[in-house]
Amino acid sequence: MIRERAYPVEPWHVRETRLDMDVLAQSESVFALSNGHVGLRGNLDEGEPHGLPGTYLNSFYELRPLPYAEAGFGFPESGQTIVNVTNGKLIRLLVDDEPLDVRYGELLAHERVLDLRAGTLHRELHWRSPAGREVKVRSTRLVSFTQRAVAAINYEVEAVDGPLRLILQSELVANEALPPQSRDPRVAAVLESPLQAEEELTTPDGGLLIHRTKVSGLRVAAAMEHEVYAPARKTIQSEGYEDWVRTTIGCVLKPGETLRVVKYLAYGWSSRRSLPAMRDQVEAALTGARLDGWDGLRREQREYLDEFWGTADVVVEGDPEIQQAVRFGMFHVLQAGARAEQRPIAAKGLTGPGYDGHAFWDTEMFVLPVLTYTHPAAVRDALHWRYRTLAAAHERARTLNLEGAAFPWRTIEGPESSGYWPAGTAAFHIAAGVADALRRYVQVTQDTDLEREIGLELLVETARLWRSLGHHDRHGQFHIDGVTGPDEYTAVKNDNIYTNLMAQRNLIAAAEAVMRYRDEAFHLGVTDEEAAAWRDAAAAMHIPYDEEIDVHEQVEGFTRLQEWDFAHTPPEKYPLLLHYPYFDLYRKQVVKQADLVLAMHWRGDAFTPEQKLRNFLYYERRTVRDSSLSACTQSVLAAEVGHPELAHIYLREAALMDLHDLNENTRDGVHMASLAGAWIALVAGFGGLRDHDGTLSFAPRLSSRLGRLEFSLQWRGMRLRVDVRPDETTYALRHGDPEDVLELRHHGETVRVTCAEPVTVPIPPAEVSGPAPEQAPGRAPLLRLPENEP
Repeated sequence: MIRERAYPVEPWHVRETRLDMDVLAQSESVFALSNGHVGLRGNLDEGEPHGLPGTYLNSFYELRPLPYAEAGFGFPESGQTIVNVTNGKLIRLLVDDEPLDVRYGELLAHERVLDLRAGTLHRELHWRSPAGREVKVRSTRLVSFTQRAVAAINYEVEAVDGPLRLILQSELVANEALPPQSRDPRVAAVLESPLQAEEELTTPDGGLLIHRTKVSGLRVAAAMEHEVYAPARKTIQSEGYEDWVRTTIGCVLKPGETLRVVKYLAYGWSSRRSLPAMRDQVEAALTGARLDGWDGLRREQREYLDEFWGTADVVVEGDPEIQQAVRFGMFHVLQAGARAEQRPIAAKGLTGPGYDGHAFWDTEMFVLPVLTYTHPAAVRDALHWRYRTLAAAHERARTLNLEGAAFPWRTIEGPESSGYWPAGTAAFHIAAGVADALRRYVQVTQDTDLEREIGLELLVETARLWRSLGHHDRHGQFHIDGVTGPDEYTAVKNDNIYTNLMAQRNLIAAAEAVMRYRDEAFHLGVTDEEAAAWRDAAAAMHIPYDEEIDVHEQVEGFTRLQEWDFAHTPPEKYPLLLHYPYFDLYRKQVVKQADLVLAMHWRGDAFTPEQKLRNFLYYERRTVRDSSLSACTQSVLAAEVGHPELAHIYLREAALMDLHDLNENTRDGVHMASLAGAWIALVAGFGGLRDHDGTLSFAPRLSSRLGRLEFSLQWRGMRLRVDVRPDETTYALRHGDPEDVLELRHHGETVRVTCAEPVTVPIPPAEVSGPAPEQAPGRAPLLRLPENEP
């Protein structure tokens, strides 16, 4: 954990004012740049020292065996692991004959700045070599949002005392040696030299490498070109071998003179295209980049982000750290999905190898809700990716003797890649998450073409899964037995409430969609009887409830399980899954991450306010937050049940997860769901956003620390701006037709908003919320409110 502020608090920047070798890998994740297709970790330009080198292409993976101590029917035989592809970030510098290496000589100044509005990573350093020669280096790096295959680096070297002989070596390197990874099973598997060389080509100002993975058979091409600006005579030459290409630039600078090099990079991969086609693809991308030039790329990047922030920005007054963190989070969420284009949004995006680069249910239930309201085009692509994996989901369902589609717990291209069967086999709730993401996207955008073309089939096949997985008992109640919900410490149980309630909404949505698209449903083989069976199952869905203590049970019988001995669990034994057998966890009342509490967020229409409060208090004492997915949901519900100060503390934990490295694994990539969770905690928590029945509903109420919360939502071609103050809220429509009218609910009352003028309504006084929530001993929120702030 980074126990002090590593980055000064600024509203639009993440700034590192000194180079700390102890957290180098963490900073590489924080400073990673991506556009959803290409991802560059924030490694130093010269390559060394590094925490973890990383250059990634979305869905470019290698297959690896999944070993089992004892085999079982239906266990996945191989897993997919994201590959560190050809590194084009490398720019080595020799000052006279001394390599610039910050571990040697004297680092007089060093600063890196992630600019959230410009979409760039800027670095400045002042270095004195062991021989006493000084240079200043300025580099700016971007991964283009407008040119999907392109990244670029502007690199400038200034001679402080001279004359100096400078040798700059710009490289493409494949099969980099990677440092040993953690023994944590959630961390990516190490792949040694996964790329086989197919072609190397050099030009005077650049070069190209083409490789192919050994087992998955995917082909990757990487190319570079340079523009060199020097005040005097210079030399440029290139050389190459099967795993590296290097362009060397030499010149002599007088004091105050500057060498400037613009490095253009292009990446592409395919499982089908020929080697010549891949070569032409990256060369064309380089041509496009050079056509616009460095200034053009920067201008396009800023224009793209200006448009994004115009809809997605969240203004927070009263907690400057949260203001910085929510923008940092939204920037990374955008980077993960902006140009993914029918590829997955992984749990770590393209910022590191954590979780093998896999996408989980996090995408649909944390990331896509945020993007639906702020950048819906990315959600459309993400839904198309799920649809592309439907054949693999069908096959998985058949293996499990089920109908419909069983989407994987973790994957890159569709097949289940988890060797942990209680999740990989039993965590069926991912299917309802896919259906819910689709339902929300169509509700917000009115994109009926997508609903007809792919949405209907996704809803039908997930509904078929639930109908075959569950059963009616002798009393007519519908049960879904033997499943694992979001809480992985309560596995393979009956009637998980989150799963049941989300499946219920899935079944209803499918039945309604079939009525809208009768012809398309007929071609999918849906009969009136089948749709009626979905409605019957939804109406009879069993929701476990303990009448004796007046709380819902996370799963059937949960409240009768033995309590976990929190008092004798030392802090160093968390996360529990790394220190206790699952057998012990499964049979105790201990919750890894919000589960029933998550159900109360996304299916809040199924609970009364009194039930929500009692449930929240009960599960708060049993939730250990061994997952980064928990804090934002606990923040949302704490705000709803009348504990805004606790909600604010959980908001800070979610928002600062990576900036403070709270889970001590940011080195492997940022936590995309937690970063999205900062937006969710603010907008759904303190803004009170809900969308249960197709109507926007708000119940805003701020904590005492917040003086203002302002955010925007896209809704059916309109942009709604919500401005929350301690005593009132203003709703305004922008970018809609003058005749547009939006009906929403504010604390249960209907409000009509037009483009003509904003509407300001009072916030009713908060009701008494009962006893203060208590956490399990030793599991209080990781970050308290700053003591030196009001």
